[in-house]
Amino acid sequence: MGYKILAINPGSTSTKIAVFEDHKQIFTHTLRHSTEDLVKFQKISDQYEFRKDAILKALSDNSISLQELSVIVGRGGLLKPIKSGVYEVNRRMIEDLTKGVSGEHASNLGGLIASNLAKESGDCKAYIADPVVVDELEPIARISGHPLLPKVSIFHALNQKAIAKIYSNSEGKKYEDLNLIVVHLGGGVSVGVHRNGRVIDVNNALNGEGPFSPERSGTLPALALAELCFSGKYDFSQIKKMITGEGGIVAHLGTNSFNEVEKRVSEGDEHFTLISDAFGYNVAKAIGAGAAVLSGKVDAILLTGGIAYNTKLMEKISEMVTFIAPVKIYPGEDEMAALAMNGLSVLTGEVTPSVY
Repeated sequence: MGYKILAINPGSTSTKIAVFEDHKQIFTHTLRHSTEDLVKFQKISDQYEFRKDAILKALSDNSISLQELSVIVGRGGLLKPIKSGVYEVNRRMIEDLTKGVSGEHASNLGGLIASNLAKESGDCKAYIADPVVVDELEPIARISGHPLLPKVSIFHALNQKAIAKIYSNSEGKKYEDLNLIVVHLGGGVSVGVHRNGRVIDVNNALNGEGPFSPERSGTLPALALAELCFSGKYDFSQIKKMITGEGGIVAHLGTNSFNEVEKRVSEGDEHFTLISDAFGYNVAKAIGAGAAVLSGKVDAILLTGGIAYNTKLMEKISEMVTFIAPVKIYPGEDEMAALAMNGLSVLTGEVTPSVY
């Protein structure tokens, strides 16, 4: 018998769970939560008991006991900025996740639920790994055009780090010995500059920076945005939705589905084609900027996330950036496996957990 690891990944309207035995996934399930289920909760943290009970029922229905588990790993939430790694859930982390020290997001529930289930199991520990607030920026990368608005590191750290390590292993090299540009293409887009195992520069993929995405506006013309804010036509919540949630592809085309975009492009829709091409254009520009950070010394460019399944779009982006370095494509994202493998690395002694 190997180690059994439970991975928990809470999203806005779902909670994904998976059980691994060492490297092998032996169970996975997605719990869907309706608007009616969630509307009764005033804050994200108030959903804690509801989601925990749903997980316990799913495990019980599939004859999985908490006592079988060696470790539980939850998706990391909006904590204070921390370095990359695996962190044991402690009292300070629970406090910060509960109050939403850096904002409210469903991922905040990952560590809370993991901690409680670990206590109920009686014999395993709870961890989080590479939350979105991983911050390894160089000091120069934090400087924006105004001291009141420094750059902030919020990106798809879990998937970016996992893909970077998968690529490194496939090349028989250490992640810490490579210079990589990793691009996560999903509901949000992050372009990370990985130098010797650290993400030294990356766009804020949540709050408006970098390429636009299916749901986020990315970098916008600053003065025009300020004029919009003070036009009297919109309140703060509406502007916030324009930036994250209702910006980008969905603002231009009325859909956040790149499958739909790809379909309309294949049918010859000129407007959909223009916006799709603009998306790829902006991603390629950001990759070029990342290459400048590394003085052109780039070992590989890695494209990942759900949009990476769009073959023609990946070809267009690759055509624009292959002069920099070879492009490797890793369609989709396997956050559950990434969480589980981080937990396994602690169990095997490969990684020593950090303290929050």
